[in-house]
Amino acid sequence: MQILLIGGNGTIGKTVAEKLRQKHEVIIAGRSNGDVIVDIEDVHTIHTAYKKYPDLDAVVCIAGEARWAPLTEMTNEDFYIGIRSKLMGQVNLVRLGLQYLKQGGSFTLTTGVLADDPVDKTTSAAMVNGALHSFVKAAALEIDQDRRINVVAAGLVEDAAEKYEDYFPGHNPVPMDKVVNGYLKSILGKVNGQIIRVLE
Repeated sequence: MQILLIGGNGTIGKTVAEKLRQKHEVIIAGRSNGDVIVDIEDVHTIHTAYKKYPDLDAVVCIAGEARWAPLTEMTNEDFYIGIRSKLMGQVNLVRLGLQYLKQGGSFTLTTGVLADDPVDKTTSAAMVNGALHSFVKAAALEIDQDRRINVVAAGLVEDAAEKYEDYFPGHNPVPMDKVVNGYLKSILGKVNGQIIRVLE
């Protein structure tokens, strides 16, 4: 399979890429480095990547930003950071990718535990994650040619627990191999329109 992985240089992305490379061709896309440059907020870079690799079997996104701050301090622009990046960035990867993804191919998006179990200062991230869950379920009804779409929603990832544990009191870190398996289930399996929750 030829797989485009956006965010393949990040904590989760690097490990997913390493696992997929054992049997597949993985094209790494990043905002500043990789096999191809993709800033998911910029539709022109998305178009460029798809034109460079027009015969993809899978598109995986493990990227996207959202502002974390108290609700009373959030501005309109603060909310639009998450809307432009994590939400519409991933929506546009699908919308534009439908012109290129092969028959039988798949899209795998990324959210996280905040959609179901938000913590302090995450109104924007929780909102965006919830919207992506609804988008995936609705898009799965319309995507044709045996193509699939799913979203992986992991909890606090073990490899990032030390950095983020203060934000997630009482959350059990999720082993990285379980998180990777969530992506493999979406990419290599047959599930469609699913929120693949990896919580412990």
